[in-house]
Formats: sequence, C-alpha cells, structure tokens
Amino acid sequence: MDIERWLMERVSYYLETPVGEIDPGVSLAEYGLESVYAFALCGDIEDTWGVTVEPTLVWDVDTVAALTVHLAGLVADLPSA
Repeated sequence: MDIERWLMERVSYYLETPVGEIDPGVSLAEYGLESVYAFALCGDIEDTWGVTVEPTLVWDVDTVAALTVHLAGLVADLPSA
C-alpha cells in the first residue's frame, strides 16, 4: 500500500476536499484540519499500519509529505512477520 496515497485519501475524507486539491507540502493546519480529525487520523494510522503514534503527531509532523516520511520510517522498523 502506498503510504502517501493512503494519507492523502484519509486527509481528503476528513477535510471533505477532493484528493487532487490537497498539496502534500502544505500544513494540515492551513487546510483547517480540526483536532478531532487529527486525533482520528492518528487512530487510522495505528489501525492500518500497526504502529503506535502520539496523538499530537499530525501537529508535530504537519504535512502529508512529512507524515509520509515519518510513517515510512516507523513501518520500516517493524519486525518482519
């Protein structure tokens, strides 16, 4: 699964904005992502990717591009099944 594509789709869902209108380099705060949705996105990350993230992750790493890099690093560190 492509991490950036997945993140773009989740952000698009929460913002109620078409994926094509979201720039991965723009802060999610600039798009007006509300904190309840930021926390929900962190839950989605944990459920989908099997990693534990802090609920403030979306504010600390606040663009889709930066989240992609961060999440890819976390997923790469998971033990192989």
